Amino acid sequence: MGFTIGGIRDMRSGTRRRSRTAEGTAVAEYTGLWGWDVVPGARAVAGVCSCGDPGCEAPGAHPFDFAPVVPAGATLDEVTAAWDQFPGAAVLLPVGSSFDVLDVAEAAGRRALVRLERMGIPLGPVAVTPEGRAHFFVAAGAAAALPELLYRMGWDDAELDLRCLGAGAYVTAPPSDRAGLGQVRWLRPPSLDTASKPPQARLLLGTLAYICHRHLA
Repeated sequence: MGFTIGGIRDMRSGTRRRSRTAEGTAVAEYTGLWGWDVVPGARAVAGVCSCGDPGCEAPGAHPFDFAPVVPAGATLDEVTAAWDQFPGAAVLLPVGSSFDVLDVAEAAGRRALVRLERMGIPLGPVAVTPEGRAHFFVAAGAAAALPELLYRMGWDDAELDLRCLGAGAYVTAPPSDRAGLGQVRWLRPPSLDTASKPPQARLLLGTLAYICHRHLA
């Protein structure tokens, strides 16, 4: 997939100017404060992806081909220079290096978050997507360890709406919209402690699995 200006031109100019300011600042925060890599991503307008591929299988929810990774530690000037090459791009975070992501239904995630906070469990950033999913940021390596963790906790045979995103995956970060459906939002925003050292998945998994199972039931 490549980048075409035509896809972005469909957006109103006011939206484009706002996104470049808000998202450029957000990218600089993610790289400079939280130590995360960031990649420019496609957007969708009326179901049409700005990548220019009419058969795109993930409209508005994937990185642009050949888009550079804006590395952790990049300055605001470096971020601005990179984002100027892809005006209106969404902010995508590569998964698998700084963190993995436990993905559950938003309703279950909100209930689990309240319970985990009451229990005093260490938590990392938590985001919600317009598709109705909650993303719990956990230490990298969780995706590979998930089957064993679920087995050890006795949840390996249970029906769960729970998965873990690892290396090779990307999540859309606030304040960007995803797939043309609306903005991604923080339920629990990153902080200096939680961004650099998200919790081990095992600390959250028991509660998340239990509530996800009850939610399906």
